[in-house]
Amino acid sequence: MTDNARYFDRPLKYTEAEWQARIQLAACYRIFDHLGWSESIYNHISLRVPGPDQHFLINPFGLHYSEVRASNLVKVDVEGRVIGDSDWPINPAGFTFHGAIHQQIPDGHCVMHVHTTATLAVCCLEQGLSYSNFYSAQLYGRIAYHDFEGITVHMDEGERILASAAGKQVLLLKNHGPVVIGHSLAQAFSLMWLINRACEVQMASMSMGPVIDIPVQVLEKCSRNSLNFDPKYGAGEDAFAAMMRIVERKDPGYRY
Repeated sequence: MTDNARYFDRPLKYTEAEWQARIQLAACYRIFDHLGWSESIYNHISLRVPGPDQHFLINPFGLHYSEVRASNLVKVDVEGRVIGDSDWPINPAGFTFHGAIHQQIPDGHCVMHVHTTATLAVCCLEQGLSYSNFYSAQLYGRIAYHDFEGITVHMDEGERILASAAGKQVLLLKNHGPVVIGHSLAQAFSLMWLINRACEVQMASMSMGPVIDIPVQVLEKCSRNSLNFDPKYGAGEDAFAAMMRIVERKDPGYRY
């Protein structure tokens, strides 16, 4: 057996479906790190485990995103209780709203939350996201907001966050940061990339002066035409696969 062969061996305690979900989620954490979206040991991405049980995977609290692997992801139920064995706990703030979303949105298979400088800065603006650039135009009519309540460690806030989302896939927690809800991990990643780029361009453009308003009818067309929401174009699958190839070349160790 070669040194790299062990990266592709599935431990017998996992089904093939769960192991593939673990590999994809571990890759996603490495992609976030590659993109500079890590926040020390904080923030979180959760993914539904395929199968009949209401179980989900999330990062071990205490590890940097660059240390996350398929085997050290923590499996939890909708209340954040660890299923099986884990050498690591989970962030108590990490599943407060994730659990509510996963439990009550049937196709909410992946939930992501970050604190990138651009997204957090826009969440701190009174006006929020400006629909004045190519990326934000694709999100027109798809953004919801939730008022800041402090650190999200109280379970009852999960219900209020869910109510604020009101069926939208991108939720901006005011003074805090974005949450995206994807039908798949790839779609959630694509949405997070989209909101992050929208906020980066907003920060840059508004620092230079007044922005150009985009007419509502054009915004509506951009939102309809965005490939990020069209299953015919993979809803982010191709983009996520490309990013997986990048982290694979850097370090395939996330696979074990």
